[in-house]
Amino acid sequence: MKKIVIASKNLDKVKEMRLALQTLPVEILSLADFPDMPDAIEDGATFEDNALIKARFFSERTGLACLADDSGLEVDALNGLPGVRSARFAGYHADDGTNNQKLLDELAKIGVNESAAAYRCALAFVDTDRSELVTQGKIAGTIKTVAKGTGGFGYDPYFYLDESRTMAQISVAEKNKISHRGAALRKMILKLRTKFL
Repeated sequence: MKKIVIASKNLDKVKEMRLALQTLPVEILSLADFPDMPDAIEDGATFEDNALIKARFFSERTGLACLADDSGLEVDALNGLPGVRSARFAGYHADDGTNNQKLLDELAKIGVNESAAAYRCALAFVDTDRSELVTQGKIAGTIKTVAKGTGGFGYDPYFYLDESRTMAQISVAEKNKISHRGAALRKMILKLRTKFL
């Protein structure tokens, strides 16, 4: 059975991706299975650049096929920030809490309580023969300064899908159906199914 390493230490993200990939004849590993693995340097200008950097880096070091994503939040009122720096918005070792606080601080500086926004995701797959596949996904919504929900991760409690629900208030299954990562995963699964079946 083909082994694929998901290039993430984020257990929530790995869970989402593992659930989406369960229809393929593959064994899913994550970076948690390689505890001494160094970090890839994500210095790309776009989500696609960073996804490819990670997929190439971890495929080379594990000797296995690798699936990597780079995703983030683009807020219109902040001219697209945090963008590719979403995971490190409050600094290199930032967590969800500090990143969300930085987002709120930046909105407060310009006197904005809500703004149109979008989550974007680029997925890159690098196989052991160095062949590469890339897909992308996007979901539009609204960033508001009032958090709702305890599910999800990242900026989900502040990302409103409609007037009342945030990304942090829906199940993983529903999230996979509508999210930016879910859209990119569905496109990737079609490409991987062609490749492996």
